[in-house]
Amino acid sequence: MAFCAQNKEPNVFLITLDGVRWQEVFTGIDSKLIENKSYTENKEHLISLFEGNTPEEKRKKLMPFFWNTIATKGQLYGNRNAGSKVDVINKMVFSYPGYNEILSGFSDDENIDSNNKTYNKNTTILEKVNNLPAYKGKVAAFASWDVFPYIINDKRSGIPVNAGYMDASENLNTQEVLLNEMQRQAPIIWENVRLDVFTHHFAKEYIKKNHPKLVYIAYGETDDFAHGGSFDSYIKSLKNTDALIEDLWNYVQENEFYKNNTYFIITTDHGRGVGVEKSSSWTGHGKEVAGATQTWLAVLGPKMVAKGEVKEDTQFYNNQVAASVLELLNVSVSKEKMGKPIPTILE
Repeated sequence: MAFCAQNKEPNVFLITLDGVRWQEVFTGIDSKLIENKSYTENKEHLISLFEGNTPEEKRKKLMPFFWNTIATKGQLYGNRNAGSKVDVINKMVFSYPGYNEILSGFSDDENIDSNNKTYNKNTTILEKVNNLPAYKGKVAAFASWDVFPYIINDKRSGIPVNAGYMDASENLNTQEVLLNEMQRQAPIIWENVRLDVFTHHFAKEYIKKNHPKLVYIAYGETDDFAHGGSFDSYIKSLKNTDALIEDLWNYVQENEFYKNNTYFIITTDHGRGVGVEKSSSWTGHGKEVAGATQTWLAVLGPKMVAKGEVKEDTQFYNNQVAASVLELLNVSVSKEKMGKPIPTILE
């Protein structure tokens, strides 16, 4: 009976893809970067998989879940070619400040000006929701980047955060035992960012066992491949992340606890440049890189108008994501300093 009663209230999965440009999301693979030998190792292979005659054709090849499912049943914001704009408001324009903005609902440039492992003094919506009696123990976070325990402040908040190369640690099932072993046996490309496939499956197994109401999943590969200048790997990782999100959505639609009562809200912590010069390089971001403030947003769920790709002259910001999550959850917590909910999500 408790299971059914709990299932009446909405669930939200907040998902971020680190450093993914709106250009890939809305126009597909960048033909100029394909032709640049400094960034693309196997041009013919990428062309065979992702090239097309129109931006619409290319984006569907690159992110089929976004453009076959979200575009028909949900909402997509951030195609600046169509007038829809989303931006960060923090002035740092890199990851820790970006994730604080998403999770806390406001920028804090005075205190958060690096990616150092310092505990966030701000209270995220994850912590605020977890402090509600009805949601205590029903909030969890999974991330590829090992700084997330500090961003979420797991010590103060009490929220379970599995990030970096952390193992699953409680009431392990067979799959989690295997994941613990495999993530250290697989190639370690970056010491502080694990491969997204492990983050995904740690999250999925936890979700199966514990049915959290609010889940945060932070995929990280895309940004690191881009910083490394590998356009091949950046694009393939983005395609793979699209498939991981689809896998999670399909699970949600088949599970009694989550089916027809769960929202996905998906975004990125920052954009990146578009060119090859230092001031606009696609490999970088930060306040000195033109275009790096530009982001995007996708929302999918049961009680929302299926607007698809929004082609209106609108301006939204990443500091509005937190309040939008709270609105989707239909909970009452303090929204002090937060940006206002995006009004068109549940109009």
